[in-house]
Amino acid sequence: MTRTEYEFNVKRKDDGGKVSYSRYMVPKDRISTVLEGLIYITENLDQTLSVRYSCRMEICGSCGMEINGKPRMACSTIASKLGTDKIRVEPLKHYDVVKDLVVDIDPFFEKYREGLPYIIRSDDGNYASELKQTPEEFKEYEKYSMCIKCGLCLDACPIVGTDPDYIGPAAMAGVLRYNLDSRDQGSRYRLEIINGEEGTSRCHFVGECSEACPKGVDPSFAIQLLRSQGLKHELAKIFRRE
Repeated sequence: MTRTEYEFNVKRKDDGGKVSYSRYMVPKDRISTVLEGLIYITENLDQTLSVRYSCRMEICGSCGMEINGKPRMACSTIASKLGTDKIRVEPLKHYDVVKDLVVDIDPFFEKYREGLPYIIRSDDGNYASELKQTPEEFKEYEKYSMCIKCGLCLDACPIVGTDPDYIGPAAMAGVLRYNLDSRDQGSRYRLEIINGEEGTSRCHFVGECSEACPKGVDPSFAIQLLRSQGLKHELAKIFRRE
């Protein structure tokens, strides 16, 4: 007999810090996402369940969580494609849990800001004309600009789990995005940051961050490119060619 419901098992943490799993039965169909299942729970079964979401279309990055043991975006994970009627939902690892599936994302953004993720100009913005860029120049960094700050890569990264000071894959992909931008003149400042002990040298090239990325940013490869940039930067310092 075909089941007509999904069994959602949701990891929860109450205000007192107690951790438990709550079981919910959610109507089954072929097209609903895990996020829609969670919304069904909050609207019909349990209004105390806390879930963070916004756009529902894999743009805002808000609904990152572990689904059946893997970091995923709940809004783009079709429940029927998981291959099971039992769906285990847990908050992202390596983050402090605020409540239930909601984690504290502030440390993620603090690390991202460390990489100076904005265009730096020596002319202090006082330029006489538009900073033009060719399609080919845009293509150089386009992939690395697709990050939606969902934080899945930090969940997947084993280094983040053992070293909370590690700047992490998302921030370093952001560094490469601006270092490759033809309008930017601040790569040397960013390379000074990520060449430190908590930067590119801490990456073990496991590649799980790229596997988890929902937008194909490939932060693992970005880190390897930054290692090359960082080496050239250090050699330039030695030979006074900066």
